[in-house]
Parts: sequence; C-alpha cells; structure tokens
Amino acid sequence: MIHKHLDFYLKNLKHDVPAGIVVFLVALPLCLGIALASGAPLFSGLIAGLVGGIFIAWASGSQLSVSGPAAGLTVIVLNAIEQLGSYQGFLVSVVLAGILQLVLGFFRAGIIAAFFPAAVIKGMLAAIGLILIIKQFPHAVGYHVSFEGDESYMQESASTSFMELLSSFGAFSLGSTVVSVGALLILLLWETAWLKRLALVEMVPGPLIAVAWGIIYNALALKLAPDWAVTGQHLVHLPVTHNTEEFIDLFILPDFTFLTNPQIYVIAVTLAIIASLETLLSLEAVDKLDPLKRTAPPNRELKAQGMGNMISGLIGGLPVTAVIVRSSANINAGGRTRVSSFIHGLLLLLSILFFVEFLNLIPLACLAAILLQTGYKLAKPALFLQLYRQSWSQFVPFVVTIIAILITDLLMGIIIGIIIGLVFVIVANYHASITLKQNENSYTISFNKDVSFLNKALLRKLFFQIEENSSVIIDASKAQFIDHDIIETVEDFIKRAPDDNISVVVRDFKNAV
Repeated sequence: MIHKHLDFYLKNLKHDVPAGIVVFLVALPLCLGIALASGAPLFSGLIAGLVGGIFIAWASGSQLSVSGPAAGLTVIVLNAIEQLGSYQGFLVSVVLAGILQLVLGFFRAGIIAAFFPAAVIKGMLAAIGLILIIKQFPHAVGYHVSFEGDESYMQESASTSFMELLSSFGAFSLGSTVVSVGALLILLLWETAWLKRLALVEMVPGPLIAVAWGIIYNALALKLAPDWAVTGQHLVHLPVTHNTEEFIDLFILPDFTFLTNPQIYVIAVTLAIIASLETLLSLEAVDKLDPLKRTAPPNRELKAQGMGNMISGLIGGLPVTAVIVRSSANINAGGRTRVSSFIHGLLLLLSILFFVEFLNLIPLACLAAILLQTGYKLAKPALFLQLYRQSWSQFVPFVVTIIAILITDLLMGIIIGIIIGLVFVIVANYHASITLKQNENSYTISFNKDVSFLNKALLRKLFFQIEENSSVIIDASKAQFIDHDIIETVEDFIKRAPDDNISVVVRDFKNAV
C-alpha cells in the first residue's frame, strides 16, 4: 500500500513541483499581507503558511486543498488582539480553537458540507473569481493600498474595493503595468494549443515563466531605463534574518496565564466555527475544481485543521483554514497531489532561511497577473451561460450568491445563497408532491413522494376544487412518508365530505404514515 502511494506521488512530481512553486509565490505576499491586516507580527502569517503546507497537507484528506492564514479571519483576529491587549494571549485562543475543531471532526460535524447546493458553491467560486479581478487589477498597475486585499472577501466592503479599482485607473505605474501585461500575455500564450505541443511548455508552467519575466525585465530596466523599473512597495517584501538566533526569535509562544480570562473562550469558539465553515466551503469548491473529481472526507479535514491550528498557535502563527484562492492557483498551475501543497510550505521555510533577498526582487505585478488569470477561470462567462441554460432553480441561487458575497462577505453570501436555493427546492416540492386529476365527477389526488407540513396549504386548495356530488380517490401508494399535519387535513376532509355528497376512497394511506 505504501509502495503504491509512493509511486502515485512520484509519478505526479513533474506536475506537483512546478505547481508548488507557483502556490508558494502566490502565498508569500498573502501570508504577509494577512498578518499586517490582522495587527499581528508579520512572521505570524508565514508560520501559518508553513503549518498549512508542511503539516496539514499530509494530515488532510484532500489532494489539492492548500491551507494557510485566511483573509476572512482578519477582522476577528484584529479585534481579538485589541480586546485581549496581547498577541501571546490571542495565541491561546488559536490553540483552543484547534482543539474544538478536532472535537468537531471526531463528532462528524463535517457532514454539514453535504448540504451546500452545487449552484451555491459555483456561485461562491465565481464571486471569488470576480473579487480577485477587482482586487488584483490595482496591484497589476502598481496601485498598492490594501496589502491583505489579494484574497480578502470578508472584512472589506464592496464600496472600498470598487473605490480602489477606480482609483487605480489614475495611478498607473509604468513598470508594474509592463510587467503585468507581459505576464498575462505569457500566461495566455502558454495555454494555446500550438504552444502546448512543445515539451518545454508541458514541463514548465506559465506562472513560473511569468515570474521569471518580471525579475529579468526589472533587472534590465534598473540598468537601462530606471523610470520604467519596479521598486519599493511594488516588490515582494520579506523580513530578512541574518542568523539562526534571529530566525528563532521570530517565533512567539502563547501565554497560558490568559486561560483565566473568559474572553479567550469566546474568541476560541468564534474562530473554530468561522474557520471550520470556511474550510468546509473551500473543500467543497476544490472537489468541484479537481480535474480528477476526487472527494475529500470533511471530518478528516476538520481534524487536520484542528491539529494545524493547535501547532500554529503553539509556535506563534495565525489561525489557518483551507483557502480557496491558493487552492485554485494550485489547480490552475497543474497540481495533482498533496505534494504541491507540501512543496509550497517547504519553500516558505527555505525562503525565510536562505532566499529572502532573491525573493524580494519579484514584482508584485507578476503575482497579480497570475491571480487575474485564476480569477477569470473561476468566473468565466461560459459558466454563467451554462447555469442559465440548466434551469432557473440553478441560475438564480448562483447569481444571488455572487451578488450577496460581493456586497457582504463570504459566509453571509453563502447563507443567502443557500436560503434562496432552499426556496426553489420548497417551491418545486410544493407543486410536485401532490397532484390532482379530474375525469368528469371523479377526482384522483395522488401523493407522489414524501409529503410534509409544507404541502398542507396546497392540499387544502385541492380539496376546495372538488365539487359537490362527486367521488374522490386519495392515492398514497407512491408516498413513503406522510406528515401528521397532512394526516389531520385528510381526516378533516373525510369527515366533512358527506355534507357535500362526496364519496372518498383512500389507498395505501396507512402504509406511508
């Protein structure tokens, strides 16, 4: 069995290594930006990324999901640190949240993932794609205002995001714009059929070439045309450590004296619930995107995330979740197994130790171009047409979910989408569960499937359509379950039927009760 798994991973190394490098390049600024937005030490975001890649990648049951610090938790983290007045105290909440997630996994709470409708998950992915496009365009043209905005869909309002987008049109940086346009052209060309026939293109993913283009262009521009170069905040910026002692000092231990503070437990429960929901949503979305259509076990994922948060909290990291943007980038770059996520974590570690100065040469516009392409793939116009052609019951929840996420946040948008989806299910069930056929003075009321209290109003309406001096057959042979409210409604009709000279015959009614 071990040999079989090893062969599977080795066989896919040619896909996973390049994908892992791409995910690492995308994750790098996100880890830093999310830490900055959370009011936490910058290194705490990198620690969370390390834990997500090196540990959770192997503990998780998903082959393609990538875990790390989530922009969706920034407001909760920021408020919690301010409330407690101590980052070390907050780390205790992260550890406790991990324990709670572990418990949820053992109690099989992951089953909730099965109740997310497919149209809502597709709507979430499309919304995240649009958010990536809206938020990455300013980075692509060199307008860097919101560091955490790369994948944030919970703490920033829609108006703020659109204002940044509009402002970026008047703040073009020549260097960043040339880099992002060149990178996008490379990414588009790399996917054309005639170029894919080349062995080199098959082996090396476009995003890596896009990053290489950015570094080479900028090196030449600095020497030949400084006005067209990318400098300062337009480049990746990592904290530099000069020796092992400085590196170890970056890790922060939790202060367990805060266990006596009741606020710790409230924060822990909040983190556990929000992080678990984000993880399960991301897991469902990754399963939809997986080219091999594998299904990851949600309960195992909750356990993996729980252990990950315990480790992250114990060594000074931010809370972690499965994150859809980095997972999408992984799939987009050709990742096949969990090895790609592990490589991204390993590279985060190696980069902090040895390659910080080299990585600080990468223009942010390169990464923006990669995420712009990812965003387009998630929100392709063809997807909207596909859902529209299927049915209104699919298209409306899909569109409502997108709009709700764009104007509120991820979780609220999903909840609204699920509610709308349920409305369509209820309406469809309402009309399909009970039907009435008439043949002159003879009527047949059929219970076609499970009949609940939701169908009581419809049943009463059908009873009122039955005229005097007629006969009625109430056929329950196709129903496996009939709600008590329906039973009472039928019994009431049978009692008053003689007053209108209506004869009633009931078939297989008791078998479904």
